[in-house]
Amino acid sequence: MATTTTNLGAGNEDRVMATAQHILKSLNTPKEVREDMMLIFSSFDNRLSNITDLINENADTIGGRFDAAEKVILRWDSSSSSSNAEASRHSLPWEDSPDEAAEYLSAVDEILQLVVDMSIRSDNKIMDRAETAIQMAMSRLEDEFRLILIMNTVPLDSERLYGSIRRVSLSFAANEGEIGEEFESFGEVDSERGCFHDRGLSFGDELCVDLINPDAVVELKEIAERMINAGYEKECVQACSNVRRDALDECLVIIGVEKLSIEEVQKIEWKALDEKMKKWVQAVKITVRVLLKGEKRLCDQIFGGSNSIKEICFNETARGCVMQLLNFGEAVAIGKRSSEKLFRILDMYDVLADALLEFEMMFTDEYMCTEAKGVLAGLGDAVKGTFLEFENAVKNEASKKPMQNGEIHPLIRYVMNYVKLLVDYSETLNLLLESDEDEANGLQSEDGELETITPFAKRLLLLISSLESNLEEKSKLYEDGALHCIFLMNNNLYIVQKVKDSELRKLLGDNWVRKRRGSIRQYATSYLRACWTKALYCLKDEGIGGSSNSASKVALKERFKSFNACFEDIYRIQTGWKVPDPQLREELRISISEKVLPAYRSFVGRFGSQLESGRYAGKYIKYTSDDLENYLLDLFEGTPLVLHHMRRKSS
Repeated sequence: MATTTTNLGAGNEDRVMATAQHILKSLNTPKEVREDMMLIFSSFDNRLSNITDLINENADTIGGRFDAAEKVILRWDSSSSSSNAEASRHSLPWEDSPDEAAEYLSAVDEILQLVVDMSIRSDNKIMDRAETAIQMAMSRLEDEFRLILIMNTVPLDSERLYGSIRRVSLSFAANEGEIGEEFESFGEVDSERGCFHDRGLSFGDELCVDLINPDAVVELKEIAERMINAGYEKECVQACSNVRRDALDECLVIIGVEKLSIEEVQKIEWKALDEKMKKWVQAVKITVRVLLKGEKRLCDQIFGGSNSIKEICFNETARGCVMQLLNFGEAVAIGKRSSEKLFRILDMYDVLADALLEFEMMFTDEYMCTEAKGVLAGLGDAVKGTFLEFENAVKNEASKKPMQNGEIHPLIRYVMNYVKLLVDYSETLNLLLESDEDEANGLQSEDGELETITPFAKRLLLLISSLESNLEEKSKLYEDGALHCIFLMNNNLYIVQKVKDSELRKLLGDNWVRKRRGSIRQYATSYLRACWTKALYCLKDEGIGGSSNSASKVALKERFKSFNACFEDIYRIQTGWKVPDPQLREELRISISEKVLPAYRSFVGRFGSQLESGRYAGKYIKYTSDDLENYLLDLFEGTPLVLHHMRRKSS
């Protein structure tokens, strides 16, 4: 077959040459095949015979581009033995000399592009040089990446951080006085100073803190893109996570979290442990809401082009910090249980439950979420176990020392303040506590609303029922029946007031409050009967001769003497008794006055005239009804008084 020669016009020559050059660049076939194909092309027109010159010219251009890029990379190679070795010992001046940094990145881009285009793959010698140059460049970029991260890390500003969050404190006035060795957790606390259960820190608005200088993020992203393009994403992620992991460790130190083993945590005394638990609660909030969100944002900015890489980097960065916090939580969960720990454990449970929701959104690492769930479950078990310990301690506390003046027992004061604070955790406790059905059935007859109340409210009813039973046992320590009643009135009223004046009322119901108020009125009636029956008997007509005219003066003298002695004895003793509640104190005085004063006034009116005419009448009728009324105002003040001393003072 004859060779066909096509005669092209001069105007089309440039287009032909451009087309040939494009075909040349598109060829990815071996060198020998390309040469054969070019000979075929050249046979169509003799003017295409110069395509070989284009091949040579193109190869020279690629070689020149590679040489220039390689030269830039070698200049900054720390292992280079060239004349630029002195310069190579210094880091690239990314911030001070952005032009040189840009030149280096462009050189990396050039070599990577030449390799990707496969333009130099036919030349094994150049390909080897390219691989070496890429390794050098990646090593340099990894160093630069790490250095930029370190130099641009922003220290955590604790003052600004704590200024952006608010503190919620709940007053916890614990017991005053000795309770007994059986209830060691109810330690003695100064009532004036009190004790506070601090719920810790609570975030208002979303708090955003820069962990890295924002200007450096652009440079980090540019380096990361080159390393990922070169297949060095693992090295880039490792450099990033190592630096940021150390930074997070420093942040934990700043917010007061120590690295402690489980064994070390369990050896810490309660006072120090309480402080560490409080700091842990704060640290979890800060870590999740500020630090981890900041790290997540940073990974997204640097590795935004690859979801998998940014997730791996974040998981690697955050794992150590989160595990340190979880280890402390686990140590507390499996530690010795005692009632004073319950509030802190509840705080830890609540904050970790909230954090777990954040973890599940932030972490793709299922291991982290599984570990957090395990610690949360352990804290939940610790809450249930500690609450049970508290219930048993209340039920079994058996101190044998009565309160000298019938005042509120420290156990009652402690328990009611304790449960009053527990109401703040009702939602959590309803999830964690399960009522004992046998005991709950025992309460059914007392409160028909039992079936409609929450699990936590049922447990509170059981707890307060145990407390009331314990109170009854302690009241038996009093030989004086009147003081027995005063003690029960004081303590039962304290229980009722704590319920009525707090959220406990919503849990236990108004019916519960009404029943307890009825019990207090019964104790008041029993007090009047036990204390004033003898005095009132002295003011009765029986045994003194009937009418006022026929009454025996001897019998009258004995009656007045007996009444005076009885009243003075009551006054001497009961001015030392204590009724702390002013309303109850006033109601008792009014009840006494309504019983005693009319009876005394009537008795003196009927029989007093028979003694007033005789000698020493004042020896028997020592007091007017007004005197008695004034003396009654001194009762239950907790300060023993001598009646005749007060009488002289009033006169």
